[in-house]
Amino acid sequence: MRRQQAGFTLIELLVAIGVMALMATLSWRSLDGMSRTQNQVQAHSDAVLTVQAAMDQWRFDLDALVELAQTKSLDWDGRALRLTRGSSSAPGDGALVVAWSVRNVAGTPQWLRWQSTPVRTRGEWQNAWDKAAQWAQNPGDDDKKYEVPLMPVTGWQIFYFRNDAWSNPLSSDGASAAASGTATDGLAPDGLRLMLTLPDNAVLPGVLTRDWVRPSLSGAKS
Repeated sequence: MRRQQAGFTLIELLVAIGVMALMATLSWRSLDGMSRTQNQVQAHSDAVLTVQAAMDQWRFDLDALVELAQTKSLDWDGRALRLTRGSSSAPGDGALVVAWSVRNVAGTPQWLRWQSTPVRTRGEWQNAWDKAAQWAQNPGDDDKKYEVPLMPVTGWQIFYFRNDAWSNPLSSDGASAAASGTATDGLAPDGLRLMLTLPDNAVLPGVLTRDWVRPSLSGAKS
């Protein structure tokens, strides 16, 4: 009776505390591992959505190309792709000049998109077209206000599809086609191929290729 009333011994208490501490440590490691896995999955999903959003915007811009008198609808100079597209707002809001390029941002090469304010006259279009070229070469602080960094890349290439063949718009083949009035004369090609080289630490490392076909040739599909 006296032994039963004495309760637990010191050794028994220490053993119980040690077991509880071990269980708490194992539980913490398990929760920490689950949290890390969840964060990694979320980061992967966010990165995939970022790539998808950039690709969708690229397609939207090309699908909205417009060919206006005495203007260019599309131009690739090796540094930037400039294009003239319709406004996504009301039809009477004019056109937009959009440019895509790659430039170092905080030490990391980024794929960037630039967009002008709506243009309604040829003079406004020319001014926006020139600003897009300046932005791609040597942007000022005011030019950067209209840009959106999309995702890290290490390089990119553009190819035109004309006369049943893919060619570099700046190559001799492209120049020959331009001389005949069928290539880089400011009109949209039959198709356009984008090749982005993503860094090794990207969610989708390697070369990402996206082909676009003029809606008038593909039944409004690209």
